[in-house]
Amino acid sequence: MILRFRDGSLDLSTPRVMGVLNLTSDSFSDGGRYVSLDKALAHARQMASEGADLIDVGGESTRPGAQPVSEQEELDRVVPVIERLRDSIGCVLSIDTMKPAVMRAACAAGAQLVNDVNALRAPGAIEAVRDAGAAACLMHMQGEPRTMQVAPHYLDVLAEITDFLLERVHECVDYGISRESLLLDPGFGFGKTLEHNLSLLARVPAIAALGFPVLVGLSRKSMFQKLCGAAVDQRLPASLAAATAAVLGGAAIVRAHDVRETRDAVRVAAAIRAAGEESS
Repeated sequence: MILRFRDGSLDLSTPRVMGVLNLTSDSFSDGGRYVSLDKALAHARQMASEGADLIDVGGESTRPGAQPVSEQEELDRVVPVIERLRDSIGCVLSIDTMKPAVMRAACAAGAQLVNDVNALRAPGAIEAVRDAGAAACLMHMQGEPRTMQVAPHYLDVLAEITDFLLERVHECVDYGISRESLLLDPGFGFGKTLEHNLSLLARVPAIAALGFPVLVGLSRKSMFQKLCGAAVDQRLPASLAAATAAVLGGAAIVRAHDVRETRDAVRVAAAIRAAGEESS
């Protein structure tokens, strides 16, 4: 399976790790740690050295209850970092944003993938990705960041999420984005209870069966506080267990804060998965 974007592609026959680069002051896990340009660049290069295949650059927090930031503030945060990384790091650069103007500017600066928790639903978002020749990750979110964890509910969580994702795929394709440029993300923690998250994690194979690479973001999620009583800085073991389960289920990209450890877990899970495919 190949993910295609302007002037390149990424082979997803082996699962990949996406490193998280938060340029925000209020992210749930590492807010404020990388807000300066030098610290952001250093952290991106560290993640690349630890085995990240992609770097996801974000300038607006999407944690539950997060407040929006202005378009200009987000641009000021992300564009200089992407410009500096473009020619100095051997990773696919991703922009984590919901704003079409930020998508356009980030892709012009060197981003090759748009990671949108809003699944390109904002007016002009699909056109921004198409015109830039970028790949896109379409994520499911019930509600919006400020309210998404206020009593989320589903009649059939898997059916509703897969229907939504396929509808977004069809609209993107109708607007001229190639199917080979699309990733799907079920949106763990974005308008889901613990039970919804566990159900989706168990059903990653059904999401992968839709025929698109699946990206999962499970790193340090609050679900692990509920399951294990673990504070944010103590959720690595749980995050690795979930990443392993996702890869065994067919996930193609694991988004993570702890790249070196996640890389090793993904490699082991991928080897087990490959061995199972060979013996079947």
